[in-house]
This record gives sequence, structure tokens and C-alpha cells, in this order.
Amino acid sequence: MVINRVEEILDEPYEQVVQRVCAIDVAKDSGKVCVRTPAESGSGRRVSRVWDVQARTNAIIELGDHLACQSIEKVTLESTSDYWRIWFYLLEARGLDVQLVNARDVKNVPGRPKTDKLDSVWLAKLTEKGLLRPSFVPPRQIRVLRDYTRLRVDLTAERVRHWQRLEKLLEDALIKITSVASRIDTLSVRDMIEALIAGQRNPKVLAGMARGRMRLKHADLVEALTGQFDDHHAELARMLLDQIDALTAQIDTLTERIDTVLADVPVSPPPDGPEPDPDDHQPGRRNRVEQAPQVRGNGSGTAPAPGAAPRPVTALSLVDILDEIPGIGRHNAQEIIAEIGLDMSRFPTPEHLVSWAKLCPRTIQSGSRSSAGKTGKGNRYLRAVLGDAAAGAAKTQTFLGDRYRRLIKRRGKIKTLVAVARSILVIIWHLLANPGMRYQDLGVDFHTK
Repeated sequence: MVINRVEEILDEPYEQVVQRVCAIDVAKDSGKVCVRTPAESGSGRRVSRVWDVQARTNAIIELGDHLACQSIEKVTLESTSDYWRIWFYLLEARGLDVQLVNARDVKNVPGRPKTDKLDSVWLAKLTEKGLLRPSFVPPRQIRVLRDYTRLRVDLTAERVRHWQRLEKLLEDALIKITSVASRIDTLSVRDMIEALIAGQRNPKVLAGMARGRMRLKHADLVEALTGQFDDHHAELARMLLDQIDALTAQIDTLTERIDTVLADVPVSPPPDGPEPDPDDHQPGRRNRVEQAPQVRGNGSGTAPAPGAAPRPVTALSLVDILDEIPGIGRHNAQEIIAEIGLDMSRFPTPEHLVSWAKLCPRTIQSGSRSSAGKTGKGNRYLRAVLGDAAAGAAKTQTFLGDRYRRLIKRRGKIKTLVAVARSILVIIWHLLANPGMRYQDLGVDFHTK
């Protein structure tokens, strides 16, 4: 036998044998708990004990005390819907080392019987052998921030649906205002709808409420506002506008609360060592970042006075830093921080973060054949905000915009947006892994030079 090549594969940090473990097969009202420990006889055999625990606060706190007394080194939870949260939060607060794993990664061997008891024992065996990859669960402050940002995203989507319902109502009333106005949520259109609800039906009077450049479309507005808007349309339109106003007020409240929460989120200090050279930091070999205190604000900022102490980096300042990336606004930056956190040690390299976000194809290799699989689903909130950022960056005269225009010629729109989103996420990793550094675009003519 001739060995042409020998590869040494090091175990990951989580691939270590654990002596005393606990695994919980989570359900809605209860959990099947399995504890595996060495036998007291010292024979080298291992003992499994399985019992049911109610998914209630007091019962789980009592379980946490029992596991701590048993010197359990690691607790594994299967991520079943949102039912795992009460187990994770309470056991984590007790000081136990808790990890959450994807149910897809812990499936039992095919052909074996499946019961909750056998599932918990199998999960415990995988835990003690170190064969599980834990899912990313952010710390408590980031989880609080995530609750606010996700609710704002959901309410914003609900408000858009109400605007769409209002547009369908106007179409039913033969009012074609959206064929003339660029958007239905402009101030001019809002004034016209309010006048229609109040009883005004004269299209010339309604068209006279136009503002700004819409005044140049007076003749088209008169034609579009000529319809059959009656009392029942007015009553329904009033309900929809009240819903929109209520959602807008709630969204504004959430935005204020998000800023307050961000002000209290601690930022990890930058890693020790010599100051990095700006040319050495090229996220994805695409963009550079520059070291503070060379503050640059959209090209108009100035550096601090010589000898002045650099301003401390806070979560709010990181939002401003991410806001400088093309396609990302303040709301997008807040949502990104809420989804991936500020501690980039959970993702050792940008590739780890990109793989977790499912923005890279899965490698499929067998023999001499190698192909790329699908990217997967990933975090839908993070993928949505990065998709919006990529679409926005594609319209700019920046490096990311030029990257989009180069790739779309041969890769298509969808794959190109994913590629640009991946580049943005790599840039974000570098900025968060090195607090105080700023984004510097390479320019639209980088590749031509």
C-alpha cells in the first residue's frame, strides 16, 4: 500500500470527550432529561438516567440545582421551535454550560426505533463524544436588542401590507392616483385621501393639493382622481389610515428604545498587539478599513487634534461605522448588530460568519468530482437586511456597486446579490472584530487600475 498524502485534521474545540453530560429532548410542556455519568463502581462503564421534567420555571430551576450538584459539565438542548428558550435561559442563569444544537444535526441513525427516551439518550451520547456543533445564541443584552429590532421589522412589513390594502381600496373606487404618484405614502397622496374621506369629490380641488414636482402633473392627477369614491370607501380608508398611523407610532417608539438599549451594550476591546496597517486589512480582499482616530464621516470628517485622546468606541458609534458601508442605513446596522452581536470571537474568521449566515454554497465532493450545493436558509432576518443592503449598494458608484455590475453579466441577478451580500458581511466582520476601525471604499475604478 502506497500512501501519497497524509492529512492531519485537528479536532474542533467542541470535539472533546466530556465525562458528565446532560441532554434534554425538548417538547412544549415537558422535556425528557438524560444524564450520563461514569459508573460509581469504577468499571469504566457509563450510566444513563432518564426522567421527565415539566417545562415550568420552578421545575427547571430545581433541575438546574440538581445538575449543578451532579457536577454536570455540559448541557445540550435540541432547538425545538421556541420551546427551548425557557430551558436555555434558566439553566444558563444557574451557571451551567448550555449549548443549543440544530435538530437536523442530531437525527438518530435511520432504521432504529424513535422515542423521546431514545432521542435524549442519543443526544447525550453525541454530547459526551463531542460530535455536536452548538448553535449561536447571543448574550442577554443582544437578545433584548434582537427582540426590539425583529418586532420593528415585522411591524414595518405589516404597515406595508396596510398601504397595499389601501391601494386596492382606491382601485376599487376607480381612483388611479398610484399611476401618477411615485408612491402611495407621500404627503401629497395622504392629503388627497384625507380630503376624499372628508367628502371632497371634485378632482380639480383634489389635484390642487399636490406638492413639489407633483404639481407639474396636474392634468394627469385630475384624470386619476376622477372615480366613484363613496361613503363605504371612506369608512374603510379611515380604518386603514388609523392602523398605519398606529403602526408608525409604535415603530418610532421601538426605534427610540433600540437606541437606548444599544447605549448599554458593552463593546469588547480591540485585540492586543501592534496597530494594524490599513493596507493589511482587506475584508475578502475587497475593501480596506482604517484605524481610528482617523475619523472619516462620509468624506467630510476631520481627524482629531494632535494629542487628543481617541473617543471610546460604543455600540452606537459602531452603528455609525456600519452606516458608512454602501447600502447600509442606521436601521440596517442596528438589525445586523442584533442578529450577529458584537463579539466576533464566536466566529473565528469571516468565512465562519458567512457560512453561518448561509451566504456561501455548500461544498459537495466525492472522488474527483466537486460541486457547489445550495446556500441554505440561514437567519432570515439577517439575510433580508443584507439582501436589501446589497440591492442598495448595487446602485452606487462604489466598489460594491462595480462588483455587482461586473458579476451580473455572467452570474445573474440573484447570485450576484448573494455575492455582494457576502462581501458586505465580510466587511462587517472586520469592522466589528476591530472596534474603532472605519470603512474606506476602494473606489469604483479599483479593478480597472
